[in-house]
Amino acid sequence: MKIAVIGSGVAGLASGARLAAKGHEVHVYESNSYPGGKLSAFEQGKFRFDAGPSLFTLPEHLDAVFYDLGKNPRDYYNYERLEKSCHYFFDDKTRLIAYSDQNKFAKEVQDKTGTNAKSVIDHLKKSAFLYEKTHALFMEKSLHKLSNYFTKDVLDALINVFKLNLNASMHEVNSNRFKDPRLVQLFDRFATYNGSNPYKAPGVLNIIPHLEHNLGTYFPIGGMHQITLALVKLSKDLGVNFHFNTEVGKIIIEKNKVKGININGKEVEFDRVISNADIYPTYKKLLKGQKEPEKILKQERSSSALIFYWGVKKEFPKLDLHNILFSGNYKKEFDYLFGKKELYTDPTVYINISSKYNPKDAPKGSENWFVMINAPANTGQNWDQMIEKSRRNIQNKINNMLNTKIEDYIENESILDPRSIESKTSSYQGSLYGTSSNTKFSAFLRHPNFSQKIKGLYFCGGSVHPGGGIPLCLLSGKIVSELIK
Repeated sequence: MKIAVIGSGVAGLASGARLAAKGHEVHVYESNSYPGGKLSAFEQGKFRFDAGPSLFTLPEHLDAVFYDLGKNPRDYYNYERLEKSCHYFFDDKTRLIAYSDQNKFAKEVQDKTGTNAKSVIDHLKKSAFLYEKTHALFMEKSLHKLSNYFTKDVLDALINVFKLNLNASMHEVNSNRFKDPRLVQLFDRFATYNGSNPYKAPGVLNIIPHLEHNLGTYFPIGGMHQITLALVKLSKDLGVNFHFNTEVGKIIIEKNKVKGININGKEVEFDRVISNADIYPTYKKLLKGQKEPEKILKQERSSSALIFYWGVKKEFPKLDLHNILFSGNYKKEFDYLFGKKELYTDPTVYINISSKYNPKDAPKGSENWFVMINAPANTGQNWDQMIEKSRRNIQNKINNMLNTKIEDYIENESILDPRSIESKTSSYQGSLYGTSSNTKFSAFLRHPNFSQKIKGLYFCGGSVHPGGGIPLCLLSGKIVSELIK
């Protein structure tokens, strides 16, 4: 068949490669001049930055794209497992190193906070249980095909549903397990991995720490952008055709069946069409005139991000690849994000420094700082004013936590905010993960990977099932490739 993929995010690349390997003629259309969607890179003076996702977990799902197609992933990219997944800094000057070895991490927690190491291990075991019982249903299969509910793995998940903490929030679960507010805050933060609020998101999302603390975090040799480059090379090796700087204007539908796409006023026929674009603009723009899934499109959006890319002319030995400087009032920070739709004055600051593992990313004696805070989706706020205030608040926090004056070492700067995220990636309101996961039904309310009304139309990427983040996007690409017969 002749298949069009709209968008070259990792899900679009994965689905395109898998379908090309089956012998289909695949064309990928990308409005930007570069592939990868959010997973891109750029240079700023003598500094290199990965622009988007900075955390790499579950590398087996990326490897599987290559192995499943008869290729050796090591011929395309490589990675290393990190000894330390994250460095945590708290308002009271406590500093915790989250080692990838769970026993070492538990001992670190016990030594620094007095919390019994066994309670940490027990929590991580419960996180592993959640993963074991849910990943087959929520990650690897379509939730919208009845036949998928009658497999052994899925039936096992349904039998254990009462153990999945669906009726309690992440914060409630974590507060019941730990007395130390620092540990509660540490485990609450994993809600942000899919742009949600730990005070509302269901406790089943405590599955996420398992990925980092039990299975480990990784770093692609050369940086996160190597993931995009590897998928593009694989796709080209399999005969996928790429069309950059090419914006699709419309998906053409006739008699509830896909006919093709419209590019610059010209109709191009296709047997199947896959949208790797955010589901909201897919309906509002590409499927204009077709019946919309109103309830899905009206769901609460996930959080966005405000990112400062700083070339820093100094090295900071206390910092590693991943670093979190926590807010002094986490509850208030999320009230601002999801309630007031504003940036809190004391934000949690994430600092990613890829030059720690890829020295070529910064000049000698310098570091490339990717400095991010969670931000609300763009609903017309005064971002210019908010950015200026946030820059000061972020720098004050860094200076206080690290006993420095960071503004004296910033050589250059660029900024990504919800407006530019939306314009560059077509993510509605700049939300990073489509809709939030702030209710226990969120997973089931995500848009399916196929149209239930239009034959030949499919969807992949972070705004549809199974969700955002590199592993889930790769799995959405796989699900789509398996749905297309």
